[in-house]
Amino acid sequence: MPFNFGKKLIISNISGFKFYTAFFPGAAVQYAENDFCNFDGMKKSSAGFIFKNYEPKSQTPFEKLFDIFQELITYTSGDFDEAIDWLRQLDEEYELTTPEYTIDDFINDLLQKGYIQQRTKPGKDGDGGDYNLTSKTEQLLRQRALNQIFGDLKKSSAGNHKTRKSGTGDETSGELREFQFGDSPEHIAMTESLRNAQINHGIGNFYLEESDLVVKDTQLKTQMSTVLMIDISHSMILYGEDRITPAKKVAMALSELIMTRYPKDSLDVIVFGDDAWPISIQEIPYLQVGPFHTNTVAGVQLAMDILRRKKNSNKQIFMITDGKPTCIRLPDGHYYRNHFGLDDFITGQCYTIAAQARKLGISITTFMITQDPELERFIEKFTESNQGKAIYSSLGNLGEMIFQDYEQNRGRKSR
Repeated sequence: MPFNFGKKLIISNISGFKFYTAFFPGAAVQYAENDFCNFDGMKKSSAGFIFKNYEPKSQTPFEKLFDIFQELITYTSGDFDEAIDWLRQLDEEYELTTPEYTIDDFINDLLQKGYIQQRTKPGKDGDGGDYNLTSKTEQLLRQRALNQIFGDLKKSSAGNHKTRKSGTGDETSGELREFQFGDSPEHIAMTESLRNAQINHGIGNFYLEESDLVVKDTQLKTQMSTVLMIDISHSMILYGEDRITPAKKVAMALSELIMTRYPKDSLDVIVFGDDAWPISIQEIPYLQVGPFHTNTVAGVQLAMDILRRKKNSNKQIFMITDGKPTCIRLPDGHYYRNHFGLDDFITGQCYTIAAQARKLGISITTFMITQDPELERFIEKFTESNQGKAIYSSLGNLGEMIFQDYEQNRGRKSR
């Protein structure tokens, strides 16, 4: 093919023609090429472009609204009434519904399909008619976040496990790869290998050779205990930038990833503002920022307390923050706060707690989601104290960076 265009390319072969279809907003362009022989027996080729309207995947009225609803319910921190109010406003502006299928019909379908349930306690206005999300919806939001954030990452032949012993180990990853010298025969996927031999050599002259073999990929059976710290201080929504929603999506995606792909690993989630406290995975969609300062020390202390109780030796802390510590709790229970610049007393306590985590073998990876030279200097010194890592990430690629770092850290050999 003499060119490359578009974000999505589909290749098909029909009656000798190869069709390359690229999708653009509202349209699709198709390039076709065909090899044929003329009357002189010389091989010729023909090619041309086909322009046609792009036909998106067919969706029911419920599915169209449900996609939008899932995004809105994440932004509203699980507030069903507010999400529906936004949906009605979008409907007025963009005509999302029809007389045959209204927002009220959509709400009724949500109820019938088990995505929402009526409150057992009075709602905000004192009535009992409000709705709550069900566990079914909470799980779906985690799966959706996982697909949104991690779905586009390419899988390597070794299953994207960035370990020092890629392709060898004692735990199957669910991926297949080509046979390599030294692979154990017990890992050969015989059904898939025989299928390859049939495709490569045909039934009439069937035989099996090394190039036909594929094996079930394995990885080191290391267990990882992770604590994810999420900053919920007021600065996470300051200056018109919503930083908490991407952080929530990452937390939901990471929890779903670990529960489905690495069930032997553990993930604890804590939030920190003036203080720090643990939350359940089910509570993540409902996270909101508060009128809080940023007590980084309290967050790391709680994370260390949680990890001390874990038996495996691979332990790590992921911290999502905009970086500036502004609060610390004194021994007498009072709070010392200073949001003007970086306070030497507060930052000094941060460096001390980071060093304590290092002595316990707990690495801290800080995901910095704002750009400020002064804050970056603090994060660099904090990271140096722990001998951990600092990743300066935009909100758009936050999930990908955390995923890749988790995979890489998981492959470390236990000390």
